[in-house]
Amino acid sequence: MNIDKIIDEMTLEEKAGLLSGKDMWHTKGIKRLGIDEIMVSDGPHGLRKVLDGESDSIKANCFPTASALACSFDRSLLERVGRAIGNECASEDISVILGPGTNIKRTPLCGRNFEYFSEDPYLAGEMSTAFIKGVQSQGVGTSLKHFACNNQEHRRMSVSAEIDERTLREIYLAAFEAPVKNSKPWTVMCSYNRINGEYASQNKKLLSDILRDEWGYEGLVMSDWGAVDEREKGVYAGLDLEMPGSMGKNDKAIVEAVRSGRIDEKYVDKCVKRVLELVEKSGFKSGNVKWDKEKDHSLCAEAESECIVLLKNEGGILPLKKNEKIAFLGEFAKSPRFQGGGSSHINSYKVTSALDAVKDICDVTYAKGYITERDETDKELLSEAIKAAKEADKVVIFAGLPDSFESEGFDRMHMKMPNCQLELIDEVLKVNRNVIVVLNNGSPIEMPFSDNVAAILESYLGGEAVGKAQVDVLFGTVNPSGKLAETFPKKLSDNPSYLNYPGEGNTVKYREGIFVGYRYYDKKEIEPLYEFGFGLSYTTFEYSDMSVSHDELKEDQLLTVKVNVKNTGSVKGKETVQLYVRDTHSNVIRPEKELKGFEKTELMPGEEKQLVFKLDKRAFAYYDPKISDWRIEYGRFDILIGSSSRDIRLEKSVYVSPQKEIKEPYTVNSLCCDIIENPEGKKLLLELLGISDKAESANEEYKIISLGEMPLRSLVSFVPIKEITREKIEDFVKKLNMTL
Repeated sequence: MNIDKIIDEMTLEEKAGLLSGKDMWHTKGIKRLGIDEIMVSDGPHGLRKVLDGESDSIKANCFPTASALACSFDRSLLERVGRAIGNECASEDISVILGPGTNIKRTPLCGRNFEYFSEDPYLAGEMSTAFIKGVQSQGVGTSLKHFACNNQEHRRMSVSAEIDERTLREIYLAAFEAPVKNSKPWTVMCSYNRINGEYASQNKKLLSDILRDEWGYEGLVMSDWGAVDEREKGVYAGLDLEMPGSMGKNDKAIVEAVRSGRIDEKYVDKCVKRVLELVEKSGFKSGNVKWDKEKDHSLCAEAESECIVLLKNEGGILPLKKNEKIAFLGEFAKSPRFQGGGSSHINSYKVTSALDAVKDICDVTYAKGYITERDETDKELLSEAIKAAKEADKVVIFAGLPDSFESEGFDRMHMKMPNCQLELIDEVLKVNRNVIVVLNNGSPIEMPFSDNVAAILESYLGGEAVGKAQVDVLFGTVNPSGKLAETFPKKLSDNPSYLNYPGEGNTVKYREGIFVGYRYYDKKEIEPLYEFGFGLSYTTFEYSDMSVSHDELKEDQLLTVKVNVKNTGSVKGKETVQLYVRDTHSNVIRPEKELKGFEKTELMPGEEKQLVFKLDKRAFAYYDPKISDWRIEYGRFDILIGSSSRDIRLEKSVYVSPQKEIKEPYTVNSLCCDIIENPEGKKLLLELLGISDKAESANEEYKIISLGEMPLRSLVSFVPIKEITREKIEDFVKKLNMTL
């Protein structure tokens, strides 16, 4: 396709028309120029292809949601899942699947958290990168979404996220930056909301200055469905494609804006070029691509088994044994909640429940226990469950959140489970203490039962084969290896966004700043229910022999960190070793530690492996709005190796020095104590005050120290030297700045 030639031959009306969707799922084609239309489809954890005239989507495999997949901490697994979904798209002539969702989990109440990976930008970025690589290896594009700061469903189409530059860069944009740079998604989808007052769909700073100019993104930017405000501004800002279109209304607005001179046609041409480049990439045929739904169903189970997190296992009650009398209680055992509601909802190929899966292992007693349609206790169902629990050796209660508690389109009001489920757990504990709770939920919940039950498994929303994965973990066919990708607070009010969510009217202020998730709980020394990165195993692991490649590190060097991990238990297992970095002294407020690396490895009993981590300058840097760049301060950094954010096993220190130390220019309002810290500054200040730099008198030294936090301008009033005038101070500042 000769794109430049095609653009030259297009009329202005044709150009404008190409910048909006033909319908809900197709772009427009232009036959006379040989431009094909392409089809996009909802995702991201399966294919939601809707055929023309149909109200439901085609049958497809529903993989674990992002909330579950992130708990695998397994890049290779995310890439495998991405390849499978990409293959499914190719078989159905889908050019772009709308995902992954990479937004940060600012609050556990966000109704769409099940579609997002983590509270941590490094983990979210790594998971997104791997998923995108997998999908796009099949000749199918992804749409990295929702760019940016789409962290709540409440007023999502009007709310303005008021956020400072450092927080924006370090937390909310960093999760997008890594996949943009490292996996090059074909498209990026802008969010509904405003950022500091400007809608994402027309935010030039976001879509052009940062995404394209700074990060080097060359792909297409599309709108979320119905996210466009002023289309003319969107074209100028770099929004290439409006979806699903506005029946030609915004196309006409673009034409009028160009003809009236309000916008240069070159901006339209840039958008058109990126649309044509996307069409050109999408020139595959599905005839030779096979979709094996049964094979992908098995992958759904395998993937979820890597994601399930063992939160508690008192007395080694798990794994279960085939010869035990076991009761499965709860509606979710038979009809699991395995996906969230909204645009990502998959018409599943088939669903394997725990009751289905356990038939291949042993006989269990089942009682429904509760209903999900409404939160009220059915006394008959409760009595039936209690009877089954009395007669069992061990009881597995399948519980969690029903669809009505969390979905796209609305946020949760609280973190509580349904009362009828909590009552079931309480009543069963009165007749049997060997209770295992298996959870199906898209985001953190309060667990008033956590101290009383013997074991807890967190499944999240684990896809259509969640029951198979749950049974495999319960009976030890699979050793659980999932780690929490977000913090579970003990109660909602512990959450850092609690006082500033959901905002007032159409404004929400991110006053917690960079202290999101574990960064906040660590800094405030608040004990969570379960910390970020936590997860148990049926075996044990020992860490040893940590080493770092440098004691002194220049910012342009890579730091290599090595550590040995050994399986000291009796069964095969996988461990995720996490690397955190701590700045021991900084002139800006920084988190206690930040995740900067992780590696997952499988070990046989007694086996030991060495894991290697590579850290670049960003692992030590913070974003400094004053210089509009990432900055490293000279000093000591601790490299922490742990099994979770609070289970740190080993640590080493390294001194890091920037290539060039950036110094802020002094002003008449600079404090004397800051100037004294600079040797040259101290020398010049002594000269100004008429004090010899060789003065040894305690009285002379006191004169210097007593200036303390006094600004330079105040010397005019407080130092009894006639020669020290405002003009003299200004000359002093000029001379001082020449030394920087």
